[in-house]
Amino acid sequence: QVQLVESGGGLVQPGGSLRLSCEVSGFTFEHYAIGWFRQAPGKEREELSCVTSVDGSSKYADSVKGRFTTSMDTAKNTAFLQMNNLKPEDTALYYCALSLPTGCHLPDYWGQGTQVTVSS
Repeated sequence: QVQLVESGGGLVQPGGSLRLSCEVSGFTFEHYAIGWFRQAPGKEREELSCVTSVDGSSKYADSVKGRFTTSMDTAKNTAFLQMNNLKPEDTALYYCALSLPTGCHLPDYWGQGTQVTVSS
């Protein structure tokens, strides 16, 4: 059974940084992609980033480009989202999701989410 577990969320002041982790277990796929999403209360879910296992290439939504960086450690089946210069509008529940074999728009598996709150 495929499972994704996010960690690293919390409360941070504006301008601060957090690093989210997404540990994936229960699979043996060679080609896959990990996407990071977020959803704030009253808003639609937003796709933030996508990183592929094939070559580690990544892409980002305009709202986070230049501030967030995603990466993947395929040996540990773990993906990361480094978030810098956080803003109050980044406050949301953050999810990671696994897509097969590539592309992050329609994930096959989801994590439970980790809360990120940016506030002074």
